[in-house]
Amino acid sequence: MEIKITKTACPKVKPDSSELGFGKIFTDHMFIMDYSREKGWYDARIVPFGPFEIHPASTVLHYGSEIFEGLKAYRREDGRVQMFRPIENIRRMNNSAERLCLPQIDEEMAMEILKTFVKCEEDWTPSAPGTSLYLRPFMYGNDETLGVHAVHNARFMIIASPVGSYYKEGINPVKIMIEDQDVRAVRGGTGYAKCGGNYAASNRAGERAEQKGYSQVLWLDGVERKYIEEVGAMNVMFKINGEVVTPALTGSILPGITRKSCIEVLKSEGYKVSERLLSIDELEAAMADGTLEEAWGCGTAAVVSPIGELSYKGEIFTVNEGKIGEVTQKLYDTLTGIQWGKIEDKFGWICPLD
Repeated sequence: MEIKITKTACPKVKPDSSELGFGKIFTDHMFIMDYSREKGWYDARIVPFGPFEIHPASTVLHYGSEIFEGLKAYRREDGRVQMFRPIENIRRMNNSAERLCLPQIDEEMAMEILKTFVKCEEDWTPSAPGTSLYLRPFMYGNDETLGVHAVHNARFMIIASPVGSYYKEGINPVKIMIEDQDVRAVRGGTGYAKCGGNYAASNRAGERAEQKGYSQVLWLDGVERKYIEEVGAMNVMFKINGEVVTPALTGSILPGITRKSCIEVLKSEGYKVSERLLSIDELEAAMADGTLEEAWGCGTAAVVSPIGELSYKGEIFTVNEGKIGEVTQKLYDTLTGIQWGKIEDKFGWICPLD
Protein backbone atom coordinates (compact mmCIF):
# COMPACT_ATOMS: atom_id res chain seq x y z
CA MET A 1 0.00 0.00 0.00
CA GLU A 2 1.10 3.58 -0.54
CA ILE A 3 2.02 5.50 2.61
CA LYS A 4 2.59 9.19 2.06
CA ILE A 5 5.36 10.56 4.28
CA THR A 6 5.58 14.24 5.20
CA LYS A 7 8.67 14.92 7.32
CA THR A 8 8.67 17.58 10.01
CA ALA A 9 10.51 20.82 9.29
CA CYS A 10 11.47 21.13 12.97
CA PRO A 11 12.89 17.88 14.38
CA LYS A 12 12.97 17.73 18.17
CA VAL A 13 16.12 17.42 20.22
CA LYS A 14 16.32 13.84 21.43
CA PRO A 15 16.34 13.51 25.22
CA ASP A 16 19.00 11.95 27.40
CA SER A 17 18.09 8.38 28.34
CA SER A 18 18.00 9.32 32.03
CA GLU A 19 15.09 11.70 31.33
CA LEU A 20 12.78 9.25 29.57
CA GLY A 21 10.40 7.83 32.17
CA PHE A 22 7.40 6.23 30.47
CA GLY A 23 5.12 7.81 27.87
CA LYS A 24 6.10 11.41 28.52
CA ILE A 25 8.15 12.21 25.42
CA PHE A 26 6.96 11.66 21.85
CA THR A 27 8.76 11.31 18.54
CA ASP A 28 8.65 13.62 15.53
CA HIS A 29 5.91 11.88 13.53
CA MET A 30 2.66 9.93 13.77
CA PHE A 31 0.83 7.59 11.42
CA ILE A 32 -2.80 8.24 10.40
CA MET A 33 -5.19 6.24 8.21
CA ASP A 34 -8.93 6.77 7.74
CA TYR A 35 -11.81 4.37 7.19
CA SER A 36 -15.31 4.57 5.81
CA ARG A 37 -17.72 1.76 4.96
CA GLU A 38 -17.80 2.98 1.37
CA LYS A 39 -14.02 3.28 0.81
CA GLY A 40 -12.54 0.89 3.34
CA TRP A 41 -9.14 2.02 4.64
CA TYR A 42 -7.66 4.97 2.76
CA ASP A 43 -5.24 7.91 2.90
CA ALA A 44 -2.41 6.25 4.83
CA ARG A 45 0.10 8.89 5.86
CA ILE A 46 2.94 9.72 8.21
CA VAL A 47 2.84 13.35 9.30
CA PRO A 48 4.52 15.57 11.93
CA PHE A 49 3.41 14.74 15.46
CA GLY A 50 0.89 17.16 16.91
CA PRO A 51 -2.73 17.91 17.82
CA PHE A 52 -5.51 17.08 15.36
CA GLU A 53 -9.13 18.14 15.05
CA ILE A 54 -12.03 15.94 16.09
CA HIS A 55 -15.74 16.62 15.62
CA PRO A 56 -17.58 17.38 18.91
CA ALA A 57 -20.15 14.66 18.10
CA SER A 58 -17.49 12.06 17.28
CA THR A 59 -18.52 8.56 18.33
CA VAL A 60 -15.47 8.01 20.50
CA LEU A 61 -16.24 11.01 22.70
CA HIS A 62 -19.76 9.90 23.54
CA TYR A 63 -19.81 6.11 23.32
CA GLY A 64 -16.24 5.01 23.95
CA SER A 65 -15.61 3.39 20.54
CA GLU A 66 -11.86 3.04 21.01
CA ILE A 67 -9.18 0.35 21.15
CA PHE A 68 -5.41 0.40 21.42
CA GLU A 69 -2.28 -1.70 21.55
CA GLY A 70 1.18 -1.45 23.06
CA LEU A 71 4.40 -2.92 21.73
CA LYS A 72 8.06 -1.99 21.57
CA ALA A 73 10.98 -1.62 19.21
CA TYR A 74 14.43 -2.38 20.63
CA ARG A 75 17.93 -1.35 19.60
CA ARG A 76 20.42 -4.19 19.52
CA GLU A 77 24.07 -3.84 20.46
CA ASP A 78 24.95 -3.90 16.73
CA GLY A 79 22.70 -0.86 16.19
CA ARG A 80 19.88 -2.63 14.38
CA VAL A 81 16.28 -2.12 15.49
CA GLN A 82 13.78 -4.94 15.94
CA MET A 83 10.25 -5.51 17.25
CA PHE A 84 8.97 -8.26 19.53
CA ARG A 85 6.03 -10.40 18.29
CA PRO A 86 4.19 -7.56 16.48
CA ILE A 87 1.90 -9.97 14.65
CA GLU A 88 0.41 -10.93 18.04
CA ASN A 89 -0.47 -7.28 18.71
CA ILE A 90 -2.06 -6.97 15.28
CA ARG A 91 -4.20 -10.05 15.85
CA ARG A 92 -5.23 -8.93 19.31
CA MET A 93 -6.16 -5.50 17.98
CA ASN A 94 -8.38 -7.10 15.36
CA ASN A 95 -10.07 -9.15 18.11
CA SER A 96 -10.65 -5.96 20.07
CA ALA A 97 -12.00 -4.26 16.94
CA GLU A 98 -14.48 -7.08 16.38
CA ARG A 99 -15.77 -6.78 19.96
CA LEU A 100 -16.31 -3.02 19.71
CA CYS A 101 -17.67 -3.08 16.12
CA LEU A 102 -14.68 -1.21 14.73
CA PRO A 103 -13.10 -2.09 11.36
CA GLN A 104 -10.32 -4.67 11.24
CA ILE A 105 -7.02 -4.23 9.40
CA ASP A 106 -5.47 -6.81 7.10
CA GLU A 107 -2.50 -8.41 8.90
CA GLU A 108 -0.01 -7.91 6.06
CA MET A 109 -1.05 -4.28 5.65
CA ALA A 110 -0.79 -3.65 9.39
CA MET A 111 2.69 -5.17 9.48
CA GLU A 112 3.81 -3.01 6.55
CA ILE A 113 2.46 0.08 8.34
CA LEU A 114 4.29 -0.79 11.57
CA LYS A 115 7.61 -1.41 9.84
CA THR A 116 7.36 1.75 7.76
CA PHE A 117 6.52 3.88 10.77
CA VAL A 118 9.29 2.41 12.96
CA LYS A 119 11.80 2.93 10.14
CA CYS A 120 10.69 6.56 9.94
CA GLU A 121 11.27 7.00 13.69
CA GLU A 122 14.23 4.61 13.94
CA ASP A 123 16.61 7.30 15.23
CA TRP A 124 14.34 7.73 18.24
CA THR A 125 14.97 4.18 19.43
CA PRO A 126 17.29 4.61 22.43
CA SER A 127 20.28 2.38 23.07
CA ALA A 128 20.83 2.66 26.83
CA PRO A 129 20.20 -0.52 28.85
CA GLY A 130 16.53 -1.01 29.71
CA THR A 131 15.25 1.53 27.18
CA SER A 132 13.11 1.02 24.08
CA LEU A 133 10.74 2.74 21.68
CA TYR A 134 7.17 2.22 22.86
CA LEU A 135 4.61 2.04 20.05
CA ARG A 136 0.98 2.92 20.66
CA PRO A 137 -1.35 1.93 17.78
CA PHE A 138 -4.95 2.99 18.43
CA MET A 139 -8.26 3.22 16.62
CA TYR A 140 -11.41 5.17 17.30
CA GLY A 141 -14.84 5.64 15.80
CA ASN A 142 -15.46 9.13 14.43
CA ASP A 143 -18.97 9.16 13.02
CA GLU A 144 -20.09 12.77 13.31
CA THR A 145 -23.60 12.04 14.58
CA LEU A 146 -25.09 11.22 17.95
CA GLY A 147 -26.63 7.79 18.34
CA VAL A 148 -25.50 4.36 19.50
CA HIS A 149 -24.70 2.11 16.54
CA ALA A 150 -21.87 0.22 14.87
CA VAL A 151 -19.13 2.48 13.58
CA HIS A 152 -19.29 3.66 9.95
CA ASN A 153 -16.18 5.86 10.03
CA ALA A 154 -12.96 5.35 11.95
CA ARG A 155 -9.36 6.45 12.22
CA PHE A 156 -6.27 4.34 12.92
CA MET A 157 -3.17 6.01 14.30
CA ILE A 158 0.25 5.16 15.72
CA ILE A 159 2.34 7.33 17.99
CA ALA A 160 5.69 6.46 19.57
CA SER A 161 7.55 7.32 22.74
CA PRO A 162 11.14 6.50 23.78
CA VAL A 163 10.83 4.97 27.25
CA GLY A 164 12.74 3.75 30.25
CA SER A 165 11.31 1.72 33.14
CA TYR A 166 7.52 1.61 33.59
CA TYR A 167 7.70 1.48 37.37
CA LYS A 168 9.93 3.81 39.36
CA GLU A 169 11.02 0.67 41.26
CA GLY A 170 12.37 -0.79 38.00
CA ILE A 171 12.89 -4.55 38.37
CA ASN A 172 12.66 -4.29 42.18
CA PRO A 173 9.60 -5.92 43.79
CA VAL A 174 6.43 -3.83 43.96
CA LYS A 175 3.62 -3.70 46.54
CA ILE A 176 0.15 -4.79 45.38
CA MET A 177 -3.25 -4.37 47.04
CA ILE A 178 -5.94 -6.99 46.36
CA GLU A 179 -9.13 -5.11 45.45
CA ASP A 180 -12.35 -6.40 47.03
CA GLN A 181 -14.79 -3.58 46.15
CA ASP A 182 -14.58 -2.45 42.52
CA VAL A 183 -14.35 -4.87 39.58
CA ARG A 184 -12.61 -4.35 36.27
CA ALA A 185 -14.62 -6.52 33.87
CA VAL A 186 -17.05 -9.45 33.58
CA ARG A 187 -17.38 -12.38 31.20
CA GLY A 188 -19.37 -11.36 28.16
CA GLY A 189 -18.13 -7.79 28.50
CA THR A 190 -15.01 -6.17 27.06
CA GLY A 191 -12.42 -7.56 29.48
CA TYR A 192 -10.56 -9.47 26.77
CA ALA A 193 -10.46 -6.43 24.49
CA LYS A 194 -7.83 -3.74 24.90
CA CYS A 195 -10.11 -0.73 25.12
CA GLY A 196 -9.94 2.45 27.13
CA GLY A 197 -13.12 1.77 29.11
CA ASN A 198 -11.50 -1.15 30.92
CA TYR A 199 -8.71 1.09 32.14
CA ALA A 200 -11.00 3.97 33.05
CA ALA A 201 -12.99 1.54 35.21
CA SER A 202 -9.81 0.64 37.09
CA ASN A 203 -8.80 4.18 38.03
CA ARG A 204 -10.80 4.53 41.24
CA ALA A 205 -9.35 1.41 42.84
CA GLY A 206 -5.90 2.30 41.54
CA GLU A 207 -6.15 5.71 43.18
CA ARG A 208 -7.16 4.16 46.51
CA ALA A 209 -4.22 1.76 46.31
CA GLU A 210 -1.77 4.54 45.48
CA GLN A 211 -2.94 6.58 48.47
CA LYS A 212 -2.08 3.59 50.67
CA GLY A 213 1.38 3.24 49.14
CA TYR A 214 0.71 0.43 46.65
CA SER A 215 1.82 0.37 43.01
CA GLN A 216 -1.20 -1.49 41.58
CA VAL A 217 -4.29 -3.46 42.48
CA LEU A 218 -4.92 -7.16 42.00
CA TRP A 219 -8.42 -7.70 40.58
CA LEU A 220 -10.93 -10.36 41.51
CA ASP A 221 -13.60 -11.59 39.09
CA GLY A 222 -16.69 -9.45 38.68
CA VAL A 223 -19.32 -12.12 39.40
CA GLU A 224 -18.27 -14.09 42.47
CA ARG A 225 -15.54 -11.69 43.67
CA LYS A 226 -13.60 -14.87 44.30
CA TYR A 227 -11.14 -15.61 41.51
CA ILE A 228 -7.87 -13.81 40.73
CA GLU A 229 -7.85 -12.04 37.36
CA GLU A 230 -5.24 -9.35 36.57
CA VAL A 231 -2.86 -7.07 38.40
CA GLY A 232 -3.29 -3.45 37.33
CA ALA A 233 -2.39 -3.14 33.66
CA MET A 234 -0.72 -6.55 33.52
CA ASN A 235 -1.41 -10.25 33.71
CA VAL A 236 -0.27 -12.02 36.86
CA MET A 237 1.49 -15.29 37.72
CA PHE A 238 2.22 -17.12 40.96
CA LYS A 239 4.64 -19.90 41.84
CA ILE A 240 2.81 -22.01 44.41
CA ASN A 241 4.55 -25.09 45.80
CA GLY A 242 6.65 -25.48 42.64
CA GLU A 243 3.78 -24.93 40.19
CA VAL A 244 3.43 -21.75 38.14
CA VAL A 245 -0.24 -20.74 38.14
CA THR A 246 -1.83 -18.00 36.06
CA PRO A 247 -5.56 -17.22 35.77
CA ALA A 248 -7.28 -18.91 32.83
CA LEU A 249 -8.49 -16.70 29.97
CA THR A 250 -12.20 -16.86 30.65
CA GLY A 251 -13.23 -13.79 28.63
CA SER A 252 -12.76 -11.10 31.26
CA ILE A 253 -8.95 -11.13 31.20
CA LEU A 254 -6.74 -9.54 28.55
CA PRO A 255 -4.83 -12.25 26.62
CA GLY A 256 -1.40 -10.74 27.20
CA ILE A 257 1.40 -11.27 24.69
CA THR A 258 4.02 -11.16 27.45
CA ARG A 259 1.85 -13.63 29.39
CA LYS A 260 1.84 -15.96 26.39
CA SER A 261 5.59 -15.56 26.01
CA CYS A 262 6.21 -16.31 29.71
CA ILE A 263 4.18 -19.51 29.46
CA GLU A 264 6.08 -20.65 26.37
CA VAL A 265 9.46 -19.90 27.95
CA LEU A 266 8.56 -21.69 31.19
CA LYS A 267 7.24 -24.78 29.42
CA SER A 268 10.37 -24.93 27.25
CA GLU A 269 12.43 -24.93 30.47
CA GLY A 270 10.42 -27.80 31.94
CA TYR A 271 8.35 -25.88 34.49
CA LYS A 272 4.84 -27.03 35.32
CA VAL A 273 2.47 -24.25 34.22
CA SER A 274 -1.27 -24.26 34.90
CA GLU A 275 -3.79 -21.87 33.38
CA ARG A 276 -6.75 -22.29 35.68
CA LEU A 277 -9.12 -20.62 38.09
CA LEU A 278 -7.24 -19.45 41.17
CA SER A 279 -9.38 -18.37 44.10
CA ILE A 280 -8.43 -15.70 46.59
CA ASP A 281 -8.93 -18.33 49.30
CA GLU A 282 -6.30 -20.58 47.71
CA LEU A 283 -3.92 -17.67 47.27
CA GLU A 284 -4.49 -16.45 50.83
CA ALA A 285 -3.80 -19.93 52.18
CA ALA A 286 -0.59 -20.13 50.13
CA MET A 287 0.47 -16.73 51.46
CA ALA A 288 -0.25 -17.81 55.02
CA ASP A 289 1.53 -21.18 54.95
CA GLY A 290 4.52 -20.04 52.87
CA THR A 291 3.83 -22.14 49.76
CA LEU A 292 3.50 -18.95 47.69
CA GLU A 293 7.11 -18.87 46.56
CA GLU A 294 7.01 -16.10 43.95
CA ALA A 295 4.55 -13.69 42.32
CA TRP A 296 4.96 -11.37 39.36
CA GLY A 297 3.07 -9.27 36.87
CA CYS A 298 3.85 -9.44 33.17
CA GLY A 299 3.09 -7.04 30.34
CA THR A 300 4.63 -5.10 27.49
CA ALA A 301 5.33 -1.94 29.48
CA ALA A 302 7.20 -3.48 32.42
CA VAL A 303 8.01 -6.91 30.83
CA VAL A 304 8.15 -8.72 34.19
CA SER A 305 7.51 -7.01 37.52
CA PRO A 306 8.15 -9.01 40.72
CA ILE A 307 5.61 -8.67 43.54
CA GLY A 308 7.19 -8.36 46.98
CA GLU A 309 4.10 -7.63 49.06
CA LEU A 310 0.39 -8.41 48.82
CA SER A 311 -2.28 -6.78 50.96
CA TYR A 312 -5.77 -8.23 51.39
CA LYS A 313 -8.45 -6.74 53.66
CA GLY A 314 -5.80 -5.01 55.74
CA GLU A 315 -3.58 -8.07 56.19
CA ILE A 316 -0.09 -7.81 54.66
CA PHE A 317 1.82 -10.76 53.22
CA THR A 318 5.47 -10.64 52.16
CA VAL A 319 6.41 -12.71 49.11
CA ASN A 320 9.86 -14.33 48.94
CA GLU A 321 11.17 -12.01 51.67
CA GLY A 322 10.40 -9.04 49.42
CA LYS A 323 13.06 -10.12 46.91
CA ILE A 324 12.88 -11.04 43.22
CA GLY A 325 12.55 -14.81 42.82
CA GLU A 326 14.61 -17.18 40.71
CA VAL A 327 11.86 -17.88 38.15
CA THR A 328 10.89 -14.21 37.90
CA GLN A 329 14.52 -13.26 37.27
CA LYS A 330 14.90 -16.02 34.68
CA LEU A 331 11.84 -14.80 32.79
CA TYR A 332 13.01 -11.19 32.85
CA ASP A 333 16.50 -12.12 31.67
CA THR A 334 15.20 -14.40 28.92
CA LEU A 335 12.55 -12.06 27.52
CA THR A 336 14.68 -8.92 27.63
CA GLY A 337 17.63 -10.87 26.27
CA ILE A 338 15.59 -11.88 23.23
CA GLN A 339 14.06 -8.42 22.86
CA TRP A 340 17.43 -6.63 22.82
CA GLY A 341 19.12 -9.35 20.74
CA LYS A 342 21.50 -10.42 23.50
CA ILE A 343 20.48 -14.09 23.46
CA GLU A 344 19.30 -16.44 20.73
CA ASP A 345 15.65 -16.21 19.73
CA LYS A 346 14.72 -19.90 19.70
CA PHE A 347 11.02 -19.11 19.36
CA GLY A 348 11.01 -17.00 16.19
CA TRP A 349 9.53 -13.98 17.96
CA ILE A 350 11.81 -11.22 16.69
CA CYS A 351 10.80 -9.05 13.73
CA PRO A 352 13.75 -7.06 12.31
CA LEU A 353 13.05 -3.93 10.29
CA ASP A 354 14.97 -5.27 7.27
